[in-house]
Amino acid sequence: MKAIITVVGKDKVGIIYRVTQVLAESNVNIEDISQTILQGYFTMMMLVNLSDLACDFSVLKEQLEKLEKDIGLSVKIQREEIFNYMQSI
Repeated sequence: MKAIITVVGKDKVGIIYRVTQVLAESNVNIEDISQTILQGYFTMMMLVNLSDLACDFSVLKEQLEKLEKDIGLSVKIQREEIFNYMQSI
């Protein structure tokens, strides 16, 4: 099972660290990552593998939503099949 995680917002120190910390604690493997900074705005997209997820998907989603509030950026996770379906519409 795979998922897509997107992170968008004003650039600041520690964004990648904070996101990957949550993922590591949940035993989520990052398979691919792309990030850039455009005129002070940070954008990142990750393809992650949830095969060895140490918690329920809903728990991981809640942890990322809490992180979103803590760091003041948009942090979203979608299962790969839902992401692919949304992109095909």
